[in-house]
Amino acid sequence: MPLDTSTYALALLRLDGRRWNELRRINAQISTQAAADGSSYLEMGNTKVICTVAGPAEGRRAGGGGGGSGGGGGSDAEVRVDINIAGFSGVDRKRRGRGDKRLSEMQTTLSSAFATAIFTHIYPHSLIHITLHVLSQDGSLLAACLNATTLALIDAGIPMADYLVACTAGSTTSYTSNSTDEEKTDPLLDFNAQEEQELPFLTVGTLGAGEQVCVLVLESKVQMSRLESMLAVGVDGCKQVKEILDEVVRERGKRVLDGVVG
Repeated sequence: MPLDTSTYALALLRLDGRRWNELRRINAQISTQAAADGSSYLEMGNTKVICTVAGPAEGRRAGGGGGGSGGGGGSDAEVRVDINIAGFSGVDRKRRGRGDKRLSEMQTTLSSAFATAIFTHIYPHSLIHITLHVLSQDGSLLAACLNATTLALIDAGIPMADYLVACTAGSTTSYTSNSTDEEKTDPLLDFNAQEEQELPFLTVGTLGAGEQVCVLVLESKVQMSRLESMLAVGVDGCKQVKEILDEVVRERGKRVLDGVVG
């Protein structure tokens, strides 16, 4: 069913009641799995992800286990990512196997991004294994995985240059491809699943609260004139996400310190 954008043109509200620059509710926790070196649970709207981190530990260079790998050049640590998507996580009830192309692309993107953000030279000849379990999908899946992994790595005490945070941004289809009226083009922040099916969007990840883009994934066709505004909105959304994740980490640290002092 085509996405009805008429309500946005009239009330400037999306189908879920959000404004164009409004994030969905983000709920996050860290240290959720006692057996893991680092763990996190993240909700972005109805997209729910669990992340666990094992390592740094001595790892084998060969093999790989089918996941995406990044880093590992020379004597630096290798970052390996495995993503498991539950069969009940989406509407189609489709279980993706390890050889799924979409999964492989996400794993490679995650491992490459965190191989540059983590100080891998501190752990030579080591393996940092990141495992993600997707419980529910409602858009912005790659962004949710990036944010959940950042929290899990912080919980594991693995040093990074800064928070690697991500969100999605897109554009409305309020004017046709032949139109030259740029004022009718409206960027949108943090897409849900229904918006992703109908509208062009990109996933952008930045390092910290600045504008250093380290992840940029665009898989849909979009006019070049829209791209700059989409990217600007996405970077601004990453700043908002960074503040939320930072608050989660600070709250966890405060509870730990209160427990030690008490």
